[in-house]
Amino acid sequence: MNVYDFTVTDNKGNEVSLSQYAGKVLLIVNTATKCGLTPQYEGLEALYEKYHDQGFEILDFPCNQFAFQAPGSAEKIDSFCKLHYDTKFPRFAKIKVNGKDADPLYVYLKEQKPGRIQWNFAKFLIDRKGNVADRFAPFEKPAGLENKIEAELNRT
Repeated sequence: MNVYDFTVTDNKGNEVSLSQYAGKVLLIVNTATKCGLTPQYEGLEALYEKYHDQGFEILDFPCNQFAFQAPGSAEKIDSFCKLHYDTKFPRFAKIKVNGKDADPLYVYLKEQKPGRIQWNFAKFLIDRKGNVADRFAPFEKPAGLENKIEAELNRT
């Protein structure tokens, strides 16, 4: 089993098989628009723009589980991110990452790199084969992940 075995819901309510990202390096992030870490969207977009043409994708999963910091509809969240941070990477439906209602993808991610997700902007780096290569704490800034992303992109 790997990340490509999961189906998620996009921010328009459509089911999306993560198998469409096979062969790409992914950064899966739980996000929020009203969080002290929300400015990380700027750094995430910079990573996306720098590495997207090399086979890198960011998958954004808004999460309202931490102090209700991702309020609003999927449309409002998407509009906020595009207006304030000019994000172009895919955004998915709002999910839970911890507890009995945690999204199955996040249950899997935490099984691969154990530990409860402590806050918004936890990041999981996925290699080209769909395996969890690394996990980063919410406070780790996107720019600090460049060496690990480049290493995964350069792996064959």
